[in-house]
Amino acid sequence: MNEDTLRTWLEPWPGVEESVKWEDDLVFSLAGKMFCVICLRGPKAGSMSFKVEDERFLELTERPGFIPAPYLARAHWVYIEQPKRVPAKELRDLVRRSYELVREKLPKKTQRELAD
Repeated sequence: MNEDTLRTWLEPWPGVEESVKWEDDLVFSLAGKMFCVICLRGPKAGSMSFKVEDERFLELTERPGFIPAPYLARAHWVYIEQPKRVPAKELRDLVRRSYELVREKLPKKTQRELAD
C-alpha cells in the first residue's frame, strides 16, 4: 500500500480533501474531519490508520497486524503497520466504511451538498 494507490481509491469519492500533517502523514478528510491517515516516510512509512464502527473495533484489534491507533483509539480508529498484508479489497472496503462513518456524522446540509 502506498499513497498513490490510496489516492486512486479515494479520488472518485465526493468531498475528499488531503493534507500533510505532523510532517510525515498524509491525512484524508471529509469536510475537515479525518477518516484515513497514511505515513509517508520514516520507519513507519506505509502504515495507516482509519476509523471503524464501534462493534468492529474489538474484532479488528484482535486480528494480527491491527492495533488500536495511537491517540485515536478512543474514537475507534485502528492502526495497521503493514497494510499490504491485508487483502486489497478488504482494505479498500474498510477505508470506504471509514469515509461513510465520517460522512454520516456531518450536518444534513453538508451531506446533501456532497451528494450533488
